[in-house]
Amino acid sequence: MKRAIAAILLLVGMGVAPALAWDGDRGVHRDIRHDQAKIAHDQRELRRDQRNGNYAAARHERRELRREYRDVNRDRRELYRDRY
Repeated sequence: MKRAIAAILLLVGMGVAPALAWDGDRGVHRDIRHDQAKIAHDQRELRRDQRNGNYAAARHERRELRREYRDVNRDRRELYRDRY
């Protein structure tokens, strides 16, 4: 009897946990905002490096920008896929 009650409670708990863990699209929206802030920061650094003639650092910033743009686009595709 105790095992049956424990099994039922376990099944109920397993059924409720995913519903509580699902936060909708807030996590993806937060990731997009975070990536956009990093893009703005990297753009400022890129302009500074180009203005100062530090072309190696500017190349590094361009690589970081490409990575951040790729992350934003991936998150946007995920949002679109979830919506439609």
